[in-house]
Amino acid sequence: MLKICLAQMNPTVGDIYGNTQKVLNVVNKYGHECDIICFPEMMLLGYPPKDLLYEIEFLNLVESQLEKIADHIKNCVVILGIVRLENNNLYNSAAVIQNRKIIKFVDKFFLPTYDVFEEDRYFCSAKKIEPVEVNINKTKINLGIHICEDVWISSNKIDVLKILSEKNSDLYINLSASPFSLNRIDDRIKICQNKVKEFSKPFFYCNLVGGQDELVFDGQSFGLNSNGKLIHKSKAFQESFDIYDLSDNSISKLTKIPENEQLYNALTLGLKDYFFKTRHKKAVIGLSGGIDSALTCVIAAHTLGNESIYGYALPSKFSSKHSLVDAKRLAKNLNINFSVLPINEVHDKFLKSLSSEISISEESVALENLQSRIRSNLLMTLANKYNALLLTTSNKTEVALGYTTLYGDMSGAIGVISDLNKHQVYSLSNWINEKFKMEIIPINSILKEPSAELKFDQVDPFDYEKISPMVENIITRNKYLDHLIKQGYDINEIQDVLKKIRISEFKRWQSPPGIRVSNKAFGSGRRYPISNQFKG
Repeated sequence: MLKICLAQMNPTVGDIYGNTQKVLNVVNKYGHECDIICFPEMMLLGYPPKDLLYEIEFLNLVESQLEKIADHIKNCVVILGIVRLENNNLYNSAAVIQNRKIIKFVDKFFLPTYDVFEEDRYFCSAKKIEPVEVNINKTKINLGIHICEDVWISSNKIDVLKILSEKNSDLYINLSASPFSLNRIDDRIKICQNKVKEFSKPFFYCNLVGGQDELVFDGQSFGLNSNGKLIHKSKAFQESFDIYDLSDNSISKLTKIPENEQLYNALTLGLKDYFFKTRHKKAVIGLSGGIDSALTCVIAAHTLGNESIYGYALPSKFSSKHSLVDAKRLAKNLNINFSVLPINEVHDKFLKSLSSEISISEESVALENLQSRIRSNLLMTLANKYNALLLTTSNKTEVALGYTTLYGDMSGAIGVISDLNKHQVYSLSNWINEKFKMEIIPINSILKEPSAELKFDQVDPFDYEKISPMVENIITRNKYLDHLIKQGYDINEIQDVLKKIRISEFKRWQSPPGIRVSNKAFGSGRRYPISNQFKG
């Protein structure tokens, strides 16, 4: 009977030679054990390659390495995600290879152009939809190969899987690069089960895994039998090479991964690959004693190793004693490199220089933000010293409301928790302490009232239990004034939040990328104009 290997892999964008070798390693190891090896969408070049697709040398290299791979393929059928250029049209394709020949190219029909996707910018849609006939064990089999979005969308005129079924496909194979968001695996299985129930064909779904800039791909490839029952699911957040025999009638059970575990695994994988794929090994982080920097530091230490983390407390005259105590305790719990660099002296010199222009005896946002920018300068200098990357620590609720300082705490290479709302920050912090059965994040960092500590007795000006879900409704679920009033929010609070979100757009345009773990994150998936007077 037919044996299929789902090669759930983690390519690096632009590393065509390296990705080629990864493909050949899998073929050499598993090619004699199975009949078909399926790789994810754009495996050979990494996803998303973006404007690399405008580089003709890049496309030529993809073509030459595809020929090299094809020359190594013997009896086994290999289905490989690539791009190809034909008559000056570029296609997102799957190459079907057997006996050292490319039997056929299958092009993607539906090109997603929403949220983080912009495939219509680069690709042309498939001109035809038809199965690929292969000969396996002297038996002809029609493979209903299609790519990612082709299973999600059907228009009034085109349903890719229906057409494949009508043209006598024996089974479906989907090559995907589907990014992670919470519980996204449920949506994938459901949409594929609906197709199986409609057309009664076994379905195999091979998904990409790994981090790429702001995106995380979680893998979790799977197989369904012709009744729509789950017969296999690959591991989450790691490479996996699973062979499934279609003669095996056993049924698998989908084990739910708790949401905090999903978030932790996604953030650690996203951060790990961000460093690995940019060839960095060390991280610098400012430790305030608060929960956001503590959670960021834990994720970094668990991902990169404690010896690679350089934590700094930078207290001013406004910093409380417990902030320094909590920062020291966190550093000790994680056994990271840690130092204290007071900024009082530098701050005083700045104030003296500004005294002719600003009344330094009066409180002002300008003078508060000065402290954050002093810290940023010191941290960036230290990052340069260690050839390290500075990590930003702001959460999604703060980023939405603009409660961050441009060129201050917004400075850095990547926002580790910038797509976690404040509620998720607390929840994940508690989960980490429970998971590791010790107080890694100091309990005082979790329990104390949050504060930027940029003036005496300052606390954050938000009731996060109320504001955090409101912001999430606005950003993630696109809820606005009327919807929020019906949910019981005060109209004045709603209008204030909407205004803060709107006028903070210029900051977000200048912020570092953040690891996306929701279905609507700040970054390439949410594009609002800076000059904008629509008030919602």
